Amino acid sequence: MEAIRVRKLNHSDLQIECDNGTAQELNEYFSFYVPGYKFMPSYRNKIWDGKIRLFTLRERTLPVGLYYHLKEFSDKRQYNLLPEEHKKYGKPDDRTHVRPTELKEFLNNLNLPFPLREYQFHAVGEALVRKRAILLSPTGSGKSYMIYALARFWYAMLTDGRSFPKGGRVLVIVPTTSLVEQMHSDFINYGMPEGGMHKIYSGKDKAVDAAIVISTWQSIYKLPKVWFEQFGCVFGDEVHGFKSKSLMSIMNKCTEAEYRFGTTGTLDGSQTHELVLQGLFGKIYKVITTKQLQDNDTLAALTIRRVILSYKHEFRESNRENTYQEEIDFIVGHERRNKFIRNLALDLKGNTLVLFNYVDKHGKPLHNLIRDKAKDQKVYFVSGETDTSDREAIRGIVEKSDGAIVVASLGTFSTGINIRNLHNIIFASPSKSQIRVLQSIGRGLRKSDDGRETMLYDISDDLTWKKRKNYSLLHSEERERIYQKEQFNYKTAVIPL
Repeated sequence: MEAIRVRKLNHSDLQIECDNGTAQELNEYFSFYVPGYKFMPSYRNKIWDGKIRLFTLRERTLPVGLYYHLKEFSDKRQYNLLPEEHKKYGKPDDRTHVRPTELKEFLNNLNLPFPLREYQFHAVGEALVRKRAILLSPTGSGKSYMIYALARFWYAMLTDGRSFPKGGRVLVIVPTTSLVEQMHSDFINYGMPEGGMHKIYSGKDKAVDAAIVISTWQSIYKLPKVWFEQFGCVFGDEVHGFKSKSLMSIMNKCTEAEYRFGTTGTLDGSQTHELVLQGLFGKIYKVITTKQLQDNDTLAALTIRRVILSYKHEFRESNRENTYQEEIDFIVGHERRNKFIRNLALDLKGNTLVLFNYVDKHGKPLHNLIRDKAKDQKVYFVSGETDTSDREAIRGIVEKSDGAIVVASLGTFSTGINIRNLHNIIFASPSKSQIRVLQSIGRGLRKSDDGRETMLYDISDDLTWKKRKNYSLLHSEERERIYQKEQFNYKTAVIPL
């Protein structure tokens, strides 16, 4: 029987000892094609074979979070997997013993503003036991509350001299400066003393003298490995974005962080993406679904109106051979289409979020159209160019308004920004990304003060020529499949343009 010896090299990587034949098998087993690799220049130029390899053949290392995949590999082949204990880093499959009663008592003593919901409590307990996990939980499920509970429990047990790491701080990594401020504000509202936290983004001091550090990844990825060694617990918020080399390098530098937790509402469904994330953070734990949250009245009811704009024969013919970008340029520049979106936004009751994809050629003209015809309604514009303080101010105004319109780029308002009192969302730009679609929908599912349901207007374009469907229509059909999968309530209307 073949033997595979495995031990922790640190809290990021496993060191594997096996013969050359088994190493080749592992290399193949943990190799995957990157989605869309055939269209990438490095593949087309024959520089790269299109695969990502999670097992390093020369060093014979594997991310710690993939240990259970290594076990599956060994079991399938009836190989003898021999986990060994490292004096400093422990066993590859170490788990923590946290009793539910112990966790409940601790949380009660925190004097939280409101108790964790049952699904949140189970998720926190499961994550602590596993030491690393990806918590898959939709927008509105209270991910920041779960992060806070995990961080406080971990740090309290650490300083109490329990069987936890003997030192270290907590690092919370978020994708934007807005989310740094939002997470910091949330933690204060939950009861964290402001002096116990340190914020890092552009212009902020990298020197740390606090238990919890909240930072954008862009602000820290170039810092040396020694800086990351102060952290024994790391959180990745909106972890679906952690497939970039910069983010992966951050996690690989956190060699002393035994506890690793990722949170996200959506994953793209690709095997490669999920395995990369599991390597960094561990197994996926599905906390709850959007439908379950709606059924128990935690999230607002959602009705989707798919609006397919049908173009005249002359436009169909003139755009019949368009590339994707040519079609997009035609659509976002189409005057009657933009006026339709303007009139829709102005006619809707309550607060409305209009999401676009292209700032200069769509977002700004659309904002001007809406603003110039608005009477008493407040109209705001948000893009990547908008200062963090201005975004926060707009978010605060909208939460206290009724009838405000925010014209915002998908990149800034589809992910992570929480807006209470949002009643309508308009998809003004075509998109087929499952992650982007679900994240955008999540912006409007927090229950408003008046209890109104959320309306989503999904705008798409029918430029079909003979039997050839255009890109926007195909993308709309992709989104429809997402709505079906998520069991959302939707209707479709075709409107001549």
